[in-house]
Amino acid sequence: MRLPLFFLMASLTACGSASAPDTARADAGNLTSAKAAPVKSAAPAKGQPPLAFVQCGTCHQTKPGQNGIGPSLAGVYGAKAGHVGDFAYSAPMRASGLIWDEATLDKFITNPRAQVPGTRMSYAGLRDEGQRAEIIAYLKTL
Repeated sequence: MRLPLFFLMASLTACGSASAPDTARADAGNLTSAKAAPVKSAAPAKGQPPLAFVQCGTCHQTKPGQNGIGPSLAGVYGAKAGHVGDFAYSAPMRASGLIWDEATLDKFITNPRAQVPGTRMSYAGLRDEGQRAEIIAYLKTL
């Protein structure tokens, strides 16, 4: 499932808006030792991708046979790397011998180029363990 571009843009533009009222900035200055609580993503509705998946959807489709910049992620869990026959994977990805299970996906999503040196996937990686777990749980449903 691809999320609309306006959703992504709205998410990005909502952060750190320069038009925030001066009172909000003044109030923020009164907090001396308060720490921001970690942001937790809401559990997605059944069958819906987690919010962290938005970045994956930029390049990947989730329906079989529908490739984007990257291959379709349909059926990726449990499959061998390079399993989408009509996608032009890099030679290192095809030769990696990886099977996309929880541990392999977690390591790959953390840092794709460290897991498969020479991959064409230009994604820098996702450091948040909880978000990676949500993405992997979603990939299992595809």
